[in-house]
Amino acid sequence: MAGEDPISSGMAGRYASALFELALDEKAVDAVKADLEQFDALVTANPDLARLVRSPVFGADEQLKALSAILGKAGIKGIAANFLRVITTNRRLFAARDMIRAYRALVASHKGEVTAQVTVAEKLNDTNLDALKSALKSITGGKDIDLDVKVEPAIIGG
Repeated sequence: MAGEDPISSGMAGRYASALFELALDEKAVDAVKADLEQFDALVTANPDLARLVRSPVFGADEQLKALSAILGKAGIKGIAANFLRVITTNRRLFAARDMIRAYRALVASHKGEVTAQVTVAEKLNDTNLDALKSALKSITGGKDIDLDVKVEPAIIGG
């Protein structure tokens, strides 16, 4: 599919595009992004939740019941919570993280931001984050930078 927008291609991109359009209509783009990022962080931090999201062993009803409890405890509601429930019912929860990544890209594109994926050995402090953003901003011609920072201690060499 040459020439097709890579953000909106594929199943995850189509779901993300539909969510983005809805969030845009409801003027809730940033709120939805924050809720989705919170959910993504929960999945990253909790191996049991990651298994629930990815595993085809769990049925849609089981996933939906567990997901509803998690969303309630995390305070994720509104459009983002409904979206996560819909993809669970449609047996697409396994692709949630790809959908969240595509949604982030759509938001960044809409705002004229550039997303930079950065892998570091240890968590960056605010001073280092600001310096990195500033350096990247000068390279991109003054565009706002949305950093996607991944911490991987294993990259430290010796």
